[in-house]
Amino acid sequence: MDKTGETLKKETEKWLSKLEKGRSRVHILKESKELKAVLKNLDAYISDTRHFLQKGDFIRAFEAIIYGWGILECLESMHLIEIRRN
Repeated sequence: MDKTGETLKKETEKWLSKLEKGRSRVHILKESKELKAVLKNLDAYISDTRHFLQKGDFIRAFEAIIYGWGILECLESMHLIEIRRN
């Protein structure tokens, strides 16, 4: 594996761990079927990240984790969820 691949793998694994931790601490503030669908999509991006890491496709793995983070941050900024810190 080249240096770029190593860096992408390392960064993706770091952010995957943080996203999984954040996802496990999600508290829904405004329940709706649409929000549940978006959270299901977030879970799919987490799963896709793992899949791409296993396949050695570090670019797609990194893209998937970034999309996942975007979803989580948008939901939080829209006050639809809260990430419980403790």
